Amino acid sequence: TQPEVMAPDNEETMEAIADAQIGILAVALNCDLTRVATLQFSNAENHIRMPWLSSFGDGHGLSHAGPSSPVEAGEIMKRDHWYATQYAKLLGLLDAQREGDRSVLDNSIVFWGNELSVGATHSHVDMPFIIAGSAGGYFRTGRYLEFDHVSHVNMLLSFLHAMGMEEETTFGDPEFCDGPLAGLH
Repeated sequence: TQPEVMAPDNEETMEAIADAQIGILAVALNCDLTRVATLQFSNAENHIRMPWLSSFGDGHGLSHAGPSSPVEAGEIMKRDHWYATQYAKLLGLLDAQREGDRSVLDNSIVFWGNELSVGATHSHVDMPFIIAGSAGGYFRTGRYLEFDHVSHVNMLLSFLHAMGMEEETTFGDPEFCDGPLAGLH
């Protein structure tokens, strides 16, 4: 039998589609069908609602309300918690699969980021990022690092180096790339 067809742009199917996409992504990485993938839950305008979380506000509007609006901030926190559970689900699936003496997660870089640090102001200052996996031992894990006024493209250049492209000296616009992040490797 053919699986149920789900509308890809319907808020009622978003949770099930996210679950399916995470499963497919984990299988694709485990089977070495791909080495690079992107999983994005919305776009920059983020006009989605999340009824399964009882979050009925427009995502973009919620982010512009800012932390001083308790109701909106609460909805953003529910959404961020859900995103974190999706990230954890992917990490768990990758960690459960072995590649030699390591897990697929150990041999990967799983990066979680956002395009803004504060939606209300469109700020790019103090952007929080999470990196899981050590790229086969290239990165030291289990640390919290802070970098003061460093462009995130330096981190992306570090990812290229971890993937064996150490001859690359910049990522993106060279004006904003000073080199790989010191201390990440």
